[in-house]
Amino acid sequence: MSDTQRIALFVGSFDPFTEGHADIASRALQLFDRLVIGIGVNPEKKYLFSEEERLAAIRQRYAGNQRISVEVYHDMTIDLARRTGASCIVKGVRTMKDFLYERRQAEYNYEHGGIETLLLPARKELKLVSSSRIRKKLTKK
Repeated sequence: MSDTQRIALFVGSFDPFTEGHADIASRALQLFDRLVIGIGVNPEKKYLFSEEERLAAIRQRYAGNQRISVEVYHDMTIDLARRTGASCIVKGVRTMKDFLYERRQAEYNYEHGGIETLLLPARKELKLVSSSRIRKKLTKK
């Protein structure tokens, strides 16, 4: 086995980080030595939680896990991949619409950054879990 660590990058807005996200992170750790969770920030998007709140929540969830690091980024995903040494981007997909969108992103990331993407299907029991549904419930209270 090589001394080189296999690092994956798991990116999203994570507004909020769900059990579905946690499942994808857990499964990615079965395949890679380290996982970087990248919280993407799009200035045109309105978030329920600030980037600081999302960062703190995810870091707290994985406190003590030396194989996971979490950071916020404002640039391109392929730039974060280069900075972190990630050899693969991991994404979860729940629906065919998700798959088609993520496939286009994967093609772009490979063509422009030379980085592969691994699409992991959501587990059946987590298919209906989404950040947008959770945000709706939280804002109705």
